[in-house]
Amino acid sequence: VEVKGMFMGEYAHNIDKKGRIIIPAKFREELGDHVIITRGLDGCLAVYTKEQWETIYEQLMKLPSTKKDARMFVRMMTSKAAECEIDAQGRVLIPSPLVKLAELVKECMVIGAANHVEIWSRERWEPVDEEANDAFEDIAESLTEFMI
Repeated sequence: VEVKGMFMGEYAHNIDKKGRIIIPAKFREELGDHVIITRGLDGCLAVYTKEQWETIYEQLMKLPSTKKDARMFVRMMTSKAAECEIDAQGRVLIPSPLVKLAELVKECMVIGAANHVEIWSRERWEPVDEEANDAFEDIAESLTEFMI
């Protein structure tokens, strides 16, 4: 059973010197030809469909512009965002400021994160993955109240 807009799995891909990285075929089918890439949380890049980005944008516009944290969050999400095209070889060219922000050098991980895709440098991903694995049961226990 395929669920629309659900991304899962992790794939190792290298980023080339021009800033291009292969998006796994399973993700490309769902993402389409044009994606929005922006700053993610915890040091990664987040990749959204255009439709998902429109929803996020609507949510950002609901944040109170009188609150400094809200203004800063909106700026960080939108100023770092870029519309990118997935080419015929399944690669996306990541703008250099985003490559630098996520410290993408060579080895990267492209992971499914439920409703979006994340791109990590392997160096950043491994400790995050290890920490999550070590704490999985504790995290699950503390979050069960939020699950059905």
